[in-house]
Amino acid sequence: MRPDASAVAAVVVSYDSTGYLGPCLSSLRADGVDSVVVVENGRNDRSRMAAVAAGADWVQAGANLGYGRAANLGAGQAGAADADYLLVCNPDIELRPGSVAALGAALDADAELAAVGPRIANPDGSLYPSARTFPNLVDALGHGLFGLVAPRNRFTRRYRMLDWDHSAPARVDWVSGACFLVRRRAWDQVGGFDPAYFMYMEDVDLCWRLGQAGWKVGYVPAAEVVHIQEVSADLHPYRMLAAHHVSMWRFARATTTGGARLALPLVLAGLAGRCAAAVVRRRLAGRVPPAGVAESRPLA
Repeated sequence: MRPDASAVAAVVVSYDSTGYLGPCLSSLRADGVDSVVVVENGRNDRSRMAAVAAGADWVQAGANLGYGRAANLGAGQAGAADADYLLVCNPDIELRPGSVAALGAALDADAELAAVGPRIANPDGSLYPSARTFPNLVDALGHGLFGLVAPRNRFTRRYRMLDWDHSAPARVDWVSGACFLVRRRAWDQVGGFDPAYFMYMEDVDLCWRLGQAGWKVGYVPAAEVVHIQEVSADLHPYRMLAAHHVSMWRFARATTTGGARLALPLVLAGLAGRCAAAVVRRRLAGRVPPAGVAESRPLA
């Protein structure tokens, strides 16, 4: 069942993302999304021209609010506030035809689902593991300690569900904030993204709180988007690395309960070590973004 166009509104959070925004907005329009709000966290007025040219509403945030706060701002704008479904997107994604219909049909078919995410493909067509588990402390520590040097380790494989059949729809713990469809009622119930997360983990936290409120989250591979990864990270690598690890600590501290909280100092030490290792790795790699590449939100 294809959702009525008036039932879906998209919020796209941009940060000087002109080079990617046009194709993103075109793919939204082509897939039947008539109400689109672009929230600009940066200072590049070209995003306004791209948004206007595509018939989208444009909102200047006035500062870099971070991903979650900017998405919340867009969700409150006219055209998005009254939609039954909210499609939250990065500006550097392109939807394959029929993706919105597939996501909407999944929500229509299962009243317990609050949010659903599509299959996310890298530009080369390979799978980005966008559906994941909430890791226990053992897996979180293992992924943190070994994920940078041995990305196929058993802890990371469990966390990223790398051994799972990504061609089949399923209920999952959380889906990537790069692109997902959420019921407006569920979004409002939990207050949208937690603005305390500047970058990274706001999607994990949102799905966690939806689960705490009794909702479920789903993965819908019949919907597919192509996503360019780590554009912001290449432009501001050390700021993004710090934000990533701060957000991981915030989530661990907020969601760890009972006796497991005794392990939080170990988690903090592990995250500090992981951040230091990631900084060294980035320096050794010497990665330099290509000239003219615009920034957008990266994913963990």
